Amino acid sequence: MERILGTVVRGLRAPIFKEGDDLVEEISRLLMKFYLVEQVQPRDKDIIAITESVVARAQGNYANIDDIARDFHEKFPENEPVGIIFPILSRNRFATSLKGFAQGAAMGNREIILMLSYPSDEMGNSLAFAEVLEKLGVNPWTDVLSEREYRALFGKFHHLFTGVDYVQFYREILESEGVNCKVIFANIATSILPYTKNILNCDIHTREKTKKILQESGAKLVLTLAEILNSPSTDHGYNEEFGLLGANAATQSTIKLFPRDCDTLVMQLQTEMKKLTGKLIEVMIYGDGAFKDPVGQIWELADPVVSPGFTPGLEGTPSEMKIKYLADNMFSELKGEDLKSAIKHHVAEILEEDISEAESLGTTPRRLTDLIGSLSDLTSGSGDKGTPIVYIQGYFDKFSAE
Repeated sequence: MERILGTVVRGLRAPIFKEGDDLVEEISRLLMKFYLVEQVQPRDKDIIAITESVVARAQGNYANIDDIARDFHEKFPENEPVGIIFPILSRNRFATSLKGFAQGAAMGNREIILMLSYPSDEMGNSLAFAEVLEKLGVNPWTDVLSEREYRALFGKFHHLFTGVDYVQFYREILESEGVNCKVIFANIATSILPYTKNILNCDIHTREKTKKILQESGAKLVLTLAEILNSPSTDHGYNEEFGLLGANAATQSTIKLFPRDCDTLVMQLQTEMKKLTGKLIEVMIYGDGAFKDPVGQIWELADPVVSPGFTPGLEGTPSEMKIKYLADNMFSELKGEDLKSAIKHHVAEILEEDISEAESLGTTPRRLTDLIGSLSDLTSGSGDKGTPIVYIQGYFDKFSAE
């Protein structure tokens, strides 16, 4: 019988994972139950996607505000101002860390200069309406605004979805710890240098570029979020590669950091599933999907990467042909079953390295892990679906596959 299904994506309901859980054992047991209950046959090149929060929780990769404060205090000189620049606007992603920075600043009698990008942050969270800047004669790439100037231009600006006035919210966090703070608005990193030469740049995907620009422009000390809580510790969580990047609020005083040692976990789980099923199943850990909300203009990728760990079979980018191109060009004279048969034969016969530029035009030139991670993130959601494990079949199948 002719195959109907192409790619199939299933969110699997899983146990509530806790610190110390053996994820290889727990997830492999869940998958074997899934195969049995849902009558699914595992196949080579199936994909198991595991949300990063499951891995971090099992590792106990948590830290609290005091941990952040101590690290901040140790890394920045006392009695000197510190610029905290380009943070994203997020209660979940940044507010707890900012409170830790405020406590650390208070330990050393440091002033904080908070520099916010405008009209929106790196993720697209707005501090002003971009379309009114030109009417107001404001150039966000040249104009540095004080808080007073910002308020005169934009008044009280509330986030489209959360309703939060982030300028006020972040100021209140700093002042609640007794920190003297100043808020400015700019998009050029060097705009902070007239205020201080000690800087924590909090941008995510442009952090190394920002750091280099500041160092070359006379900054004395520049750290990124990846350099806070990045040292191994038995007292609290850490991430040697990403530090605070990818951190989420766990409680009002605790954060969950991005997971560690993900490559080890995915390889162990792949080996275990090979023993249990005889199939080579790909495994990846995923965080935020790399997609953009067309209404709020918010880019979802607040994690430093979509996938912090994946098996070798998920390396690279897709090599695909545009079926509609073949139908409209190479086989335009055919219809119905003849058209389908011709395209299937062409897809089956041609080697990936021989796909022409015209045939692949319009296919998505992104890494497999970014595409599959986005698919998995949208499937599992961020609420109460209870499906932190996503099982994908048929993702690599060609149109010719039966």
